[in-house]
Amino acid sequence: MLLKALQLTMPLVLVVTTALPNWAQDRRGRTQPQVGDRPVRTELIEPIRNESFTKNGRARVRKQGGNPRMEDGILMFDGSLDGNRQVDPQIAVGKEFILHGTNSGLIIYDKQGNYVQGVPQSEFNDGIDPKLFYDRHNDIFGFNLWYYYDQPKQKPVNVSVSETGDPRGAWNTYPVPAPNAVDGGGIGFSHQWIGYSYPGGAEQSFVMKLADAKAGRPATVYHFAGNLGEPVHSQDPSDDLYFFAINRQAFVISTITEGDDGVPIIGSIVRRPHGLDAVEFPPQSPQKGTEQKTASGDRNPKRVVLQNDCLWFSHAVNVNGRSAVQWHQVALDGTIIQSGRLAHDINSYIQTTLGVNSRGDVLVGFQETGPDLYISPRCAWRFADDEPGKLREIVSLGEGTGATDGVAWGDYSCTVVDGGNGLDLWTIQSRANDRGRGETVIAKIPFHD
Repeated sequence: MLLKALQLTMPLVLVVTTALPNWAQDRRGRTQPQVGDRPVRTELIEPIRNESFTKNGRARVRKQGGNPRMEDGILMFDGSLDGNRQVDPQIAVGKEFILHGTNSGLIIYDKQGNYVQGVPQSEFNDGIDPKLFYDRHNDIFGFNLWYYYDQPKQKPVNVSVSETGDPRGAWNTYPVPAPNAVDGGGIGFSHQWIGYSYPGGAEQSFVMKLADAKAGRPATVYHFAGNLGEPVHSQDPSDDLYFFAINRQAFVISTITEGDDGVPIIGSIVRRPHGLDAVEFPPQSPQKGTEQKTASGDRNPKRVVLQNDCLWFSHAVNVNGRSAVQWHQVALDGTIIQSGRLAHDINSYIQTTLGVNSRGDVLVGFQETGPDLYISPRCAWRFADDEPGKLREIVSLGEGTGATDGVAWGDYSCTVVDGGNGLDLWTIQSRANDRGRGETVIAKIPFHD
């Protein structure tokens, strides 16, 4: 089905190359985007439409998780339980449903934690490295899957968008060719745009109009030279789409805005020194019962949120030779408003993401591991009026029971705001089971009055 779908859609791709200006380059010869840059290439992508999440019952069934329970006032239930060491867990929380994705497939739960529907990712043109979102302003779900092993070698980034806020309904998938991609990337959105960035090749960022994807119309995809950074999840009703990057010295914040002719352009770029003393990539982390260390995560945040005219994120960094969690609230001019850190004298904190609500309450999700601890899910939160830079005590969401047998682990987690009330915060985290495989737990931290 995948090959057939690609054969149907690829001949309908219209590619337009524009005249290139003298692009700025860094010391390694890589293209550095500049204000006013226009797309270097456009293409028109025809969608693959699923008339419903389950293709009206024709799709293969994937049934995982559920088992809701309350523990110390926290609603918890299982996500995928048959994952591998790179389960890649994601969630998106809408008004009535939760969409859960891993490298094995996609599942819908109700907000009480009960299983509703599930399918393998092959039902959405296949792929791995899912990244999910719910856009409250347009009331749609979205996700991407990167299919790097397709026979035509197009390596399409499959961007899928629901037509309504009910994920059980119709979906449209746009297979955007990315033949030079070397790994899965990140997806983000604003009120007007969907954006995607990935490593590999000369053009590493593209955008498309969200309204086209929601309506299932053929969508023009606009490719930009270089890499704009991680696309931001815009919880504020911003038309401009933000991108964020961090290096050893500075934050880089860029925007895509619509030009006078309707074509997106780079509207602004802010480069500001951050002054952080911990910004190096985290080392691999020890775990109980084995000499095999495990991956800790990434200095680059896996999810950045625009909320209350600020960017919010957490990331894993090297602190005294161990992985620690660091989190930030950053103004749109790159100024740090507040930062905090979770570090341990023995154990490591890994694979972190942050969620923030409209009041500025924060939830940080992550996992803990150490010489006497299997990989275990954790979270910590703060209220907006707490002391700046401080999280409350760390909360256990379960305990690991086995050691993994390789370096790769999880790749990421996900922490998000509730798309219904805009206040409660949810997280999905992995734990290592008896076989050292990745099982997931989904938890809701109530912040509503």
